[in-house]
Amino acid sequence: MTGNHTEPDELEEQQQESGRHRLDTSVRRRRVLIGGGGVAVAGGLAVAGIASADPGKSNKAKKPGKGTGTTASASTEASATSTVCVLNAEVTEGPYSLDGALVREDIREDKEGFEVQYTFTVVDVGNDCAPLADALVEIWHCDHLGEYSGFVGGNGHTEDDNGTFLRGGQMTDENGQCSITSIWPGHYVSRAVHVHMRVHTDVTLTDDSYTGGEIIHTGQLFFDQDINTEVQATSPYTENTTQETLLENDSIYDDGGASSGLLTLIALGSSVSDGYAATLTVGVNSD
Repeated sequence: MTGNHTEPDELEEQQQESGRHRLDTSVRRRRVLIGGGGVAVAGGLAVAGIASADPGKSNKAKKPGKGTGTTASASTEASATSTVCVLNAEVTEGPYSLDGALVREDIREDKEGFEVQYTFTVVDVGNDCAPLADALVEIWHCDHLGEYSGFVGGNGHTEDDNGTFLRGGQMTDENGQCSITSIWPGHYVSRAVHVHMRVHTDVTLTDDSYTGGEIIHTGQLFFDQDINTEVQATSPYTENTTQETLLENDSIYDDGGASSGLLTLIALGSSVSDGYAATLTVGVNSD
């Protein structure tokens, strides 16, 4: 696995200039109208992450109550009847990307943190939002201390670095879906809690990774701020003493809800430590 390593001074400059990382707004906010009702893929999961007709409405989830799971918000429910198919926001891959991700369902390795069970549905806006099968969905993010594998030390903590923890991807099935298990990310100076994502097509699978292919989507995923505040205030996340940036102050997230990568969250138990299921429909353009 080879990395695009960044020297500390250069990395600091990149973080300070993170406000410049957005791609052209005409690329990030394109939409394609489709006829009829909402897109129906695999029992409605496809529309669960598609933003409503008003892109300013966020796709937030309620905090867990006593003995109950988190439920999707009204804006998510409204999206199921929307006739707007949204191309998800294209943003920078950031300074912590590596080539040659492992193709695996569980990317946690031995990392501490609260479980997150991701389900992604990839749809092709250039093909009437049809499910996109055989695409590799790759994600990577920092651990509870804010450190990325392959770049440990970049955010102030010293720990073992094998270059693979909290990185990996899965191939989409005939419904455009794949699942990945990880932990809730930590935070580091200048950015709200987030996950990086790429969608590849035409890859060739190897024993545990891939070669070739084309990246057709580069984005980032975000979490409800209220729930995240509870997570970051709970051990082991409290071991991270670096300053946290709130979602509303993040230089990348533009308050566009699901189309900007805001995940729909469902609690797996009565406490944040029990973890969450996280879903998102990712609108891409295979053309």
